[in-house]
Amino acid sequence: MRHSSYIGDYNIEINEIMQEVLDGTTYSLQSYKSSADSFMCTLIPESSSSHIQYSPGGLIYKPGGSNLQHATTITFLLLVYANYLEKSSQILNCGTISVSPSMLRKIGKRQVDYILGENPKGISYMVGYSNYYPQKIHHRGSSLPSIKDHPQVMGCKEGSIYFNSSQPNPNVLVGAIVGGPGDDDAYEDSRDEFRKSEPTTYINAPFVGALAYFAANPNIN
Repeated sequence: MRHSSYIGDYNIEINEIMQEVLDGTTYSLQSYKSSADSFMCTLIPESSSSHIQYSPGGLIYKPGGSNLQHATTITFLLLVYANYLEKSSQILNCGTISVSPSMLRKIGKRQVDYILGENPKGISYMVGYSNYYPQKIHHRGSSLPSIKDHPQVMGCKEGSIYFNSSQPNPNVLVGAIVGGPGDDDAYEDSRDEFRKSEPTTYINAPFVGALAYFAANPNIN
């Protein structure tokens, strides 16, 4: 699995501290809160501690491939942390600036909008969403013909002709989110570019949480 461990670590830390530290009932986990605060500050471009890279189009970017795993997970954390800050009537102190829950949500919403099509290429990185989305994703079930169209048994290597085809995948994997663009917002719709074109559950899972939040709070800033 290519999922970044550092995001997983912060995910665990944030969930450990939320109820107990932010509501002021427990102080033994203060170091975890400090770590979580520090991580959030790294996401704020105006902060002196900012070190998370953004693409020219505004997407959170971390080298290594399947970048949208980072963007979707961090988006989920931004929204969850903003919610708990608001409930405990707190703001985030990032050096010379104070960051409100609404600012964290704004960054999270920008990531969601980018993934769904508000980006330099105008492409939705969620398959089947909008009129322009990846057609040649790196996914065996999507790229091979259905049993209805090809009832004969197909060996492992017999799929190469479909993998190398210049035609769109015959089966649209609706809702799948691919690995996404590079640090320059460029995206090649190619099965060969698996770091960009392969959908994964660990990209989709946190994005479901983000979409659920905005669906339940359509007017929130």
